[in-house]
Amino acid sequence: MDNKQTRLKTILEKLYARYNHRHLIKPDPLQFVYKYSNNADMEIAGFLAAALAYGRVQQIEKSLTDLLARMNGSPYSFILHFDNKKRRGLKSFKHRFTTGDDISDLLMLLKKVLIRCGSIEKSFIQGYSKKDKNIIPALSKFCGSLLAMSGRRITKGLAYLLPRPESGSACKRLNLFLRWMVRKDSVDAGLWKAIDKAKLIVPVDVHMGRLCRILGLYKQKTVSLSAAVQITESFAALEPADPVKYDFALSRVGIIENCTGKRRNECKSCELSELCEINR
Repeated sequence: MDNKQTRLKTILEKLYARYNHRHLIKPDPLQFVYKYSNNADMEIAGFLAAALAYGRVQQIEKSLTDLLARMNGSPYSFILHFDNKKRRGLKSFKHRFTTGDDISDLLMLLKKVLIRCGSIEKSFIQGYSKKDKNIIPALSKFCGSLLAMSGRRITKGLAYLLPRPESGSACKRLNLFLRWMVRKDSVDAGLWKAIDKAKLIVPVDVHMGRLCRILGLYKQKTVSLSAAVQITESFAALEPADPVKYDFALSRVGIIENCTGKRRNECKSCELSELCEINR
């Protein structure tokens, strides 16, 4: 590592030590994974929480609280026994432009996954290879296999919940789910054991993209899959075995410290201030 990378790693380690704690998870949608103690329920709750992780944080919390409350204490059992009656019960659900029908379509696909494979993990690893450079090929195969199960025209709402990497999407929400499932520390659940965390891609949305651009981790102006890969490679230069290690801590800077990328008085106490000034 050069001097700039060494300095950045030192700063990121300080952020990790400051923010990477279980009690700081809320209001992150990851909190809904820990409302369950059974791995099967935690996995399903995580998938749904990540799928709806778009929009305002408060609305995400409200929508997930509503959705999971309709599942009678066990998301896994609810999906395994999903039928038309349960579909009707979700008709009134709404999260921004995701409707109850969109969620029902997704749950029907997940039901097929659970019946065939027993878990989302076992389905996912069917397309995973240790020889792949990163998780993208496996993610593409997983989404493709799910959508192929639909057996009918894929609606716009379902396609949004299952974005495919080949479309150029950064797939932020699916990469977020994979981080939760694969990594294991004070924040991430680490339920999946067969996937190497070194293969993960940083979940990049507009806010994370802006912060990473300020830090000089990539130069693109748009958030895309190629941008997410470039950002991940920048982190891999610092932490090759765990390139998404700092994702949660950096996201806290935006959520807890309300970072907008613009210079404010609060920036004086931020660990990232020095590098932000250099790269502005």
